[in-house]
Amino acid sequence: MSRTVLVVDDEPTISEAVAARLRGEGYEVVTAADGPSAVEECARIDPDVVVLDLMLPGFDGLEVCRRIQASRPVPVLMLTAKSEETDMLVGLGIGADDYLGKPFSMRELVARVHALIRRAERSVSAEPSAVRVGNVQIDHRARRVSNHSGDIHLTRTEFDILSYLAARPRTAVSRETLLSQLWGWDDSASSRTVDSHVKALRRKLGGDLIRTVHGVGYALESPR
Repeated sequence: MSRTVLVVDDEPTISEAVAARLRGEGYEVVTAADGPSAVEECARIDPDVVVLDLMLPGFDGLEVCRRIQASRPVPVLMLTAKSEETDMLVGLGIGADDYLGKPFSMRELVARVHALIRRAERSVSAEPSAVRVGNVQIDHRARRVSNHSGDIHLTRTEFDILSYLAARPRTAVSRETLLSQLWGWDDSASSRTVDSHVKALRRKLGGDLIRTVHGVGYALESPR
């Protein structure tokens, strides 16, 4: 079955080049050049992945991401010429799954689009339907997380990381393992992406739930 990718960039040379490469990989591709049209096209075609530039006319990629994620989770690869960590954290925090800085290689972009689609196609693993860690309740089947204050909104990637760690309590899981199991990558240079998602999780769940295992990665702990 053919998969559809929405490519959003206001630079025609980049948009056309990305679209041509993805079509060559067998994807159906639709393009948009500004924030409002990106939201409209996403509602119209219901894409499997959105490749989304951060800086757009109308409104920026962060607002596009916020609006399209409000209707249903959709994998988003965010493109940006900026390198500041705050921009990356904000983008990931509102629902982007991955982050690729300009300039980028087409080979890497295609690999990341492939990985996002593979992740979205995976069914929920055969974990217990619900587990509790500290005061956090994780419902795997409903993909829902809550605590004593109510539901906690997590992005698709944040939930996947939390679910993977919760299935292995108090076990150190390396960044490379998370990249391989959840993203489908074998690329230690991308470990910063994992760190950014974990920072967002800590803000939402409390800083004592996910412990950094220095030199290795992360482990889920029950707060005392």
